[in-house]
Amino acid sequence: MSANSTVGRLKKRPQFLRVAGKGRKVATPGMVVQILQDDAQPESRVGFTVTKKVGNSVIRNRTKRRLREALRLVAREDGLPTGDFVLIGRDGTRRRDFSLLQEDLRKALRKGAEK
Repeated sequence: MSANSTVGRLKKRPQFLRVAGKGRKVATPGMVVQILQDDAQPESRVGFTVTKKVGNSVIRNRTKRRLREALRLVAREDGLPTGDFVLIGRDGTRRRDFSLLQEDLRKALRKGAEK
């Protein structure tokens, strides 16, 4: 993984759908990560989503905050490959030990980077 200094955000529905349709999906106990690598892209872009099945808005937002923090720490230590990523929170994301959540993200990024 290359160390990338800039990380943008995916905000629009078509951006999320593009990653879901063309990218790879890696499931871990703590989250699902959709990865669409693009080396021509100048920065990595990340989106976060949690369905209503996980809980009410307070729980969903807390889950997204945990995912954002895990990504921030992993990206700082290991860097991110260039491309688009969607992190999808699961019901177990909020209860999973934070160090295990970070390791889930590292595994997903490594597995998604394999061709």
